[in-house]
Amino acid sequence: MQKKPLHNLDIDLTTGTHRLSPLPADITSGNLGGRGYNVAYLYENLAVDVGPLDPDNILMFSAGLLTGGPAPASSRVHVNARSPLTGILGSSNIGGNIGRAFRGAGIQTIIIRGRAAAPRYLFIDGSTIHLRDAGDLWGKDTWQTQDLLEARYKDQDLQILTIGPAGENRTRFACIISDKDHAAGRTGMGAVMGSKNLKAIVINNRPSPAHSLDVPAREAIRQYVRAIRTSPEFQTFAEYGGAGYIKWADDLGILATRNYRQNRFEAIDRIDGKKLREKLVRSRGCRGCPVHCKAQLNLAPEEQPPTFSVRPEFESMVNLGSKCGLEDLDTLVKIDNLCTRLGLDVISAGNAIAFAMDLSQRGILSPESAAGLDLSWGNGETMLTLLEQMTTRTGLGAILSLGVRKAAELIGNGADLHAPHVKGLELAAYHPYNIMGTALGYAVSNRGGDFSNIYASMEYTWSPEKSQLEFGTITSVEIGAIYGKAQLVKRAMLVNVALDCIGLCKVPVLSLLGKFDLVDEAVLVTTLTGQPVSAAELLHIGERVSNLERLFNLKFGVRTEDDRLPQMFFNPEVLSSGQPAKAPDWMEFMIKKFYEEMGWCAEGRPTLQKLLQLDIPAPGGWGQFPEKTG
Repeated sequence: MQKKPLHNLDIDLTTGTHRLSPLPADITSGNLGGRGYNVAYLYENLAVDVGPLDPDNILMFSAGLLTGGPAPASSRVHVNARSPLTGILGSSNIGGNIGRAFRGAGIQTIIIRGRAAAPRYLFIDGSTIHLRDAGDLWGKDTWQTQDLLEARYKDQDLQILTIGPAGENRTRFACIISDKDHAAGRTGMGAVMGSKNLKAIVINNRPSPAHSLDVPAREAIRQYVRAIRTSPEFQTFAEYGGAGYIKWADDLGILATRNYRQNRFEAIDRIDGKKLREKLVRSRGCRGCPVHCKAQLNLAPEEQPPTFSVRPEFESMVNLGSKCGLEDLDTLVKIDNLCTRLGLDVISAGNAIAFAMDLSQRGILSPESAAGLDLSWGNGETMLTLLEQMTTRTGLGAILSLGVRKAAELIGNGADLHAPHVKGLELAAYHPYNIMGTALGYAVSNRGGDFSNIYASMEYTWSPEKSQLEFGTITSVEIGAIYGKAQLVKRAMLVNVALDCIGLCKVPVLSLLGKFDLVDEAVLVTTLTGQPVSAAELLHIGERVSNLERLFNLKFGVRTEDDRLPQMFFNPEVLSSGQPAKAPDWMEFMIKKFYEEMGWCAEGRPTLQKLLQLDIPAPGGWGQFPEKTG
C-alpha cells in the first residue's frame, strides 16, 4: 500500500513560526507513533523546571501508526504535555475524524510550544499553515466554536480540535473537544492549550487518494471487522453505547455512588442508560469503525425544531449520575452536554461535585464556603451552577476548578480524607472496593487514578481457564481476589499502551474482542505497513513506552507513596452496603507484586537490567537505578 509521506509540524506560538520536518526514520521501530512518540519526545525535551501552564510546556498531538488509514477503528490521536492537574505526565486520547484529517494533511505529530500574544487558531490546509485571529471565538463554547468555523469555511470539510471557556480560563481539568462528541478528556490538556492562547486547531480535510490494498491487507481488515461484529457484546454496545452498562456495574457492586460512600445506587433504574434508546435520533461513530457507539438524542420529541443532544458515555453516566446521587436521566444528559460545551472533563468535574456534596453532608464544607448553594445529593440545578463556576473559576467553583487534591488542601478540616484521587487525578466510575484489578490499576496508572489508562476488562470477561493459561492462576479473574492481579494489570497496561501507539480504539479491541494478546493487531500492522511485526514485539514496545512514562513521572517528582489509593478507602467506617473497610495490606501486597512483575525495585524505579533490556538509557547516572528488584 502506497502511503503519503508523513511529517512533524512544529509550531512556535510566541514567534508565530512553524517548521515541517520529515518523520524520524526510527519512529515505528521504537515507539510506533501516538502515545509512544509523544512520551519519548517529552522525556528528552521537557525541562524539569517548566511548569504545566508555562509557555515552555510542550503540547503534542500525535496520530498512531495506523491512524486515519484503512484499519478498522483506527481513529485515535494522542495528546500529551505536563499536566496542570497532576504535575506529572498529562495524557489523553481522542477519536472521531480528526485522525483522518491528520493523515490527509500528511501530519503525524503537531508539536506546540510558546504562547501567542492574543487568541489564535491554527489553520492547516494542505501545505498552507497559518495562525489566525481567534478573538471572536474566545469565550465561545466548543459547539459554538465549531459552528462558527464551519460557517466561515462553509465550502470546506473541516475537522476541528477546540477548547471551551474552561480551557481559556485554565480550569485544571479542562479538555479538548472534536466534532461535538469526542473528547481528549483527562489530565487538563485543554488548560494547557488555553494557557497558550490557542483556541482551536482546524484542518481542512483533504483525504489522501485511495490506494488499492493487496489481498493479505484486505483479508486482515475483513477478519478484524468480522471478529468485532460477531463479538458477544457487539449488539448491546452498538445499540446503547457505554451508557447501557451502568446497571451491570450496579449489579456487580462496583458502581461508585455518592463520592464512593456506596458501591450500589438505589435509584439505578431511573438513570439506566438503556432508557435513552427511546430518545434516539441516530447512531454514529468514527470513520471505519463498525460499532457506532455514539448517538444523537432528542430529549423532547414534541418540541419542534428538535433540540440536539448527545448520549453520555459510561463514565459520564456514573460520574454525573450515581456518584453525585442524581436520579433524573434527562438532567444527567443536560449536565453531560454542558460539560462538553464548556470543555470540562466529565470524570474530574463529576468527582469535584460529588466531593463538595460529601463534604457538605459531613459538615466539613461550611454554608459560607458553599455561598448559598444547596449541596444536597442529586441537586441538578446546583450541579449545573457548579459547572459554570468551575469554568469561570468563581464562587465555590474557584476552589473545585483546581481538582479535588488541591481543593482538599485549601478546604482543610480533614477534607483530604474524602478526596478521590491518585497522583492528583480523580478516580473513574468503578468503586475499587470489590474489583481488585481496577484498584491496583488506579494506584499504578502512569497518569493517575484512571481506568482507561489500564483498561483491565479481562478481569471480568475472561474465563478461569484462560486466566490459568495466561497467568498461571484462576484468581486473576476473580474480581475480589488480590492474587494474580499484578500479572493481569501489567498485561493490560502494556496492551493499552501499544494500542495508543498504533492508534486503535479500545472499545472494539478491549471491550468487545478482549483478547489482550495483540496477535490480530500485529497482523494489521504487518499487512498495512509492510513492516513485519509480531505480537511479542508490540508488547515489548508497550513495555518500553510504559517505562518511559514511569521515568518521566519520576523526573517530575512521583514517589513510591503516590502509587496508592486515597485514604478514604481505608477509613474506619463502613460502606452503606454494610461491608467493613479493609486493612491497607491488601493494596500493599498487590503493589509489591506489580513492581516485581514490571522489573522495578521496591521503590518503584525501573532496574538497570530492565532499562538495558528495553534499550532505555538511565537518566542522571546509573547509581539511582538498582541492578535488581527488591
